[in-house]
Parts: sequence; structure tokens; C-alpha cells
Amino acid sequence: MQRWNIAISGFGAIGRNIARLLEQRRNHYAERYDADVRLTAVCGSRAGLYEPDGLQGPLGSERRELRAGMTGTDFIERTHADVLIDAGPTDYQTGGAPYAYLRSALSHGMHAIAVSKGALIFDLAGLRTLAAANGVALKFSGATAAALPTLDLIEHNLAGCRVLKIEGIFTATTNYVLSRMMDGIELQDALSEAQQRGMAEPDPHFDMEGWDSACKIALIANASLGANIRLNDVERQGISHVTQDDIRAWKSENLVPKLIGEIVPGEQSPKAAVALRIYPSSHPFAQVGESMKAISVHSDAMGEITALCRTSPLATAAAALKDFEHILMKR
Repeated sequence: MQRWNIAISGFGAIGRNIARLLEQRRNHYAERYDADVRLTAVCGSRAGLYEPDGLQGPLGSERRELRAGMTGTDFIERTHADVLIDAGPTDYQTGGAPYAYLRSALSHGMHAIAVSKGALIFDLAGLRTLAAANGVALKFSGATAAALPTLDLIEHNLAGCRVLKIEGIFTATTNYVLSRMMDGIELQDALSEAQQRGMAEPDPHFDMEGWDSACKIALIANASLGANIRLNDVERQGISHVTQDDIRAWKSENLVPKLIGEIVPGEQSPKAAVALRIYPSSHPFAQVGESMKAISVHSDAMGEITALCRTSPLATAAAALKDFEHILMKR
């Protein structure tokens, strides 16, 4: 049985859910892949923990067990993991700490799974080159829309087809706010609800002004279509301008608003945009509930394929471990 040591950098809600799922699935990994999978190291922004034989106990819910100072690239060098799963905060301007963790892991011959999208927006090409040079995998399903199948849908399910258009609801915060506004709730009250549910950050500007969706569609286009789209290349619109007068007018015409990310391949390079779109109530996107995301891919041979899912920290954690299983399948 092959031993697989896992390290997690970024130990917030998603990181703790990954830790819990890893423990729950140990028997599954052993039975299906003949793999002895152990979580041996975790770290947050200021503290970490490493046990060569595997961390024991309910670590997924207890920050107090972490030891001050065990962070940064030294964490990678000391833990000798086979796979790093990074769930740190997103910094799309510099890549932030996740970029340093991912580069260090790949350089040390570790497979890397990214949940945070900032480092991938900052330097996807560089990270992929580094992974290839060291013969390891770089996976990031969870970074493009948590559990929603985006890259897998395009690269595997539509293999051989020509993609004509990709569009979707990629940001849970804006979908929740617009859905609650359709229920008669004012924008700020709906946003407060989203924050209370953990769907929106204390500073919601990144989501509300369309930056989150722009990051995700740029990443999807670059990863699956070979584009080289920078964040500032994405035409972007948010939802902060939407009023209850707008909502009433749309409802009177049986229309539903959604913030949509769209990618359209072109002769030179795909075009990417984020915009508020209005749909008849019969449209599939109009049926996407307040806690859900969706993607629709139009292709030449298979036509239109639409997928949707609920969003949660647990679902995002499961997406990261789906990437891990794909690594196990190809070992």
C-alpha cells in the first residue's frame, strides 16, 4: 500500500472541512486505490502543526492545537508531504501567501491542489510550467466555482468538441442578493443576510462589483481554452446599482436578473465579460436558486450542457478532494 502524506495550507472553514473529509475517507482511499492517506501537516497564517505519522484527534475544528511560527515556505520544506492542498485567502494582484506555498510545493516535487484562485490568476502559466518541470500535478477544480463542474466539464465531458460559448452564474453572493431582492428584500438587507450566512465577506466589494466572477471566467478561459486573459481584460459589471424599482419592473414582465460570466471564443482570443442579464422565468438560469451556481457550455457537436449545484465550504472541500482522487487514479 502506497503512503500519501497530505499538507493543508490555509486552515479556515474550507481547510477544516478538507481535514474532516480526509479522515472520513481514509478507508475509501485504502479500498479503492490501495493508498494509505494521512493528513500530516496543517498551517494557518501564523501557526501550524506537523506530525510525521499523521495528525490525530478532531483537528478539523480545533485551532488551539496549532503551533505558532510553523508557516511559510519552511512549512513545505519541513513537512515532506506528497500533496499540498492550499485553501488560503485570495490575492489576485500578487498571488499572496498561496502563491508562495504552491511554488514551493511544486519545486519540492509535491502535487499541488489550489482552492484559492488568486495565485492562479496571478501566474497560472508559471505554476503549470513549474509543475511540468517537476513531473507533478497542479489541480484547481475548486478555484473555478467550488463544486460546480467547470474545467472537468469542458476538458473531459466535451473532449473533442469545439466550445462555442461558456456562460454561468459563478458567484454565490450576487446570486443570493438578487434572489432575495426578488423576494422584496432591499439590497443592503439581502447583503447582510449573505454575510451572516458566511456567503459574503465583511467587505463584499469583490463579489458585488463582479470581480469574483471575472476571476473565475478568466481562469476557466486560460485553463481550458488556452487563452491569456488578464483580469483587467474582462469587461465587468456588478449589481450594486440594482434597485427595488428595477426589481418591480422585471417582475411585472416575468423576468429574473442574474449576474452572468461569459466566455466566447474568437479568432484571436476568447472574449470574457461579466454582466447583469435578465431572463424569462422559463430559462434554466432563472431557476437557479439563491444558494446555487450554474454553468452552461455550448458546443458544436454535443449542443448545450448545463450543470448546477449548491455552494458551501463542505462542497468546496469536496471539490479539492475530487482533484486528489484524480491524482490517485493516474498514479
